Amino acid sequence: MDLPYTKEQAWEIARITHELKRQIGLLIDRKGRVIKVIIGNNDQIVIPYLGRLRTKSGRLRGLRLLHTHRGTTPLTQEDIMDLIFLNLDSILVLLVNEQGSPSLFQWAHILPPNSENKLYFTSQLLPWNESNINLKGTIDALEKELSRKSEHGIEYKKTEKALLVSIDTCPKSEQEKSLKELEELAKTAGAHVCGKLIQRVNSINPKYIMGKGKLAELEVMCLQTNSDILIFDRELTPSQINNLANITDRKIIDRTQLILDIFAQHAKSKAGKFQVELAQLEYTLPRLVGKNRAMSRLTGGIGGRGPGETKLELDRRKIRERRTRLKKELKKIKDQRIHTRQRRQKAGLPVVSLVGYTNVGKTTLLNSLTHSNIYTANKLFATLDPTSRRIRFPNEKQVIITDTVGFIRYLPDKLKQTFMATLEELHISDVILHVADASHEEIELQVEAVRSILHEMELDTIPELLVLNKWDMATKEQKKKLEYIYPFAVPISALKKLNLELLVEKICDILPPLKLNKYSFRLRKEVENGNIFSTTIEDL
Repeated sequence: MDLPYTKEQAWEIARITHELKRQIGLLIDRKGRVIKVIIGNNDQIVIPYLGRLRTKSGRLRGLRLLHTHRGTTPLTQEDIMDLIFLNLDSILVLLVNEQGSPSLFQWAHILPPNSENKLYFTSQLLPWNESNINLKGTIDALEKELSRKSEHGIEYKKTEKALLVSIDTCPKSEQEKSLKELEELAKTAGAHVCGKLIQRVNSINPKYIMGKGKLAELEVMCLQTNSDILIFDRELTPSQINNLANITDRKIIDRTQLILDIFAQHAKSKAGKFQVELAQLEYTLPRLVGKNRAMSRLTGGIGGRGPGETKLELDRRKIRERRTRLKKELKKIKDQRIHTRQRRQKAGLPVVSLVGYTNVGKTTLLNSLTHSNIYTANKLFATLDPTSRRIRFPNEKQVIITDTVGFIRYLPDKLKQTFMATLEELHISDVILHVADASHEEIELQVEAVRSILHEMELDTIPELLVLNKWDMATKEQKKKLEYIYPFAVPISALKKLNLELLVEKICDILPPLKLNKYSFRLRKEVENGNIFSTTIEDL
């Protein structure tokens, strides 16, 4: 017989439960030692904070909870929630009869991934002293199953494992499309996506985003996939992040924070780094929640006596001071850019700006047209900082080509100011080269998203030329459809340099006549000397 408790423990907690008319709980480790004794009230017990999760693979806490119920009430839904959210090895209930004696016993534990999508196992009510169960063997097998390698036998030791979550009121088909883009964002940030959870709701839960039952399902999915990050496909409020962090030991990330992280990784210029840091500070400030009230700074001297600033207030003050300094630095950079644009306008050179959804091949097109070697990658926001190059077109026509940051749908409001700051160069454009991915299944939505942002920035009055890149990768059906929807678009392949001559001809047809002045003649001399490719516009 293998009981998950000793008979002495069962009799003792049953007696105390009968005398006090309160539930009694024991937290027991895997060696059978009682770690904590918990005294509840008549119908529940409150488990104290147990600290962070065990770092050992498997993610279970290494503790089981044995507690009592008076009468005939078996394990409740609240008990199951404790099992899941505290990541306990198992939860056990001992029923106590009216005479104060133990009568029946029941236990439960979570389940590894299974075809029936069951989250946990619950046993039948069993005689308290005849429960022949192999608790140790069951938990060992469970941990072994939970800590198995990924589907392809690869362990992701250097990347964080993430679970993507979409809770929204919009149709499920839209959620799936948005979540697909979120997956690409997560991969760009360096995370390995282990699973997804989608739920359509009538209204958003203001406290936890979702209901307690769905949250429990999410927690089990994290255990089953060994995920340590939850990435939500929406912007969370400070209170929602705090509430979710209190109920789970996982890292909570929302869409805004994920994009900010990508921006921080890819910003190379001084201005880009400042803009990203400012956006991060603006995001962080309202999310500073006072948890460490005991941590205060005592200052001596006149006017400095007393408790001083709390750690929270100190953090907020430092953020405000840093934010003020960043705004001053960005103002200087903005003034320098205005001066640079004025010099370009003096040269009388037309400006062609590349815009488009992220990862459609704008930088690749710039490299192909100017023989440059700017970094490219098959990732979202691989290129963040704007880059300008000058090039000679036919008939001695020189132009400036500027690459910009890629656009994206559902750009969080707090990121719009930072995002728009990288697009200041567009206001002096003579032609906007709108690059789209012809092979993408959502090309129409992406084109509309870009045009919506251009309209918001009052740039829709500038001549636009739609360029359908990756034409060689599109199917016959896609090509036929796009030719009907966008009859004046130019189909090209920037990577294979397909139809680039046609693109240049179309651009030349739209460009205004070149105004010659002393700056233009100086530029022409540089062109004749062979200095036309990979020359930054700041050299003018």
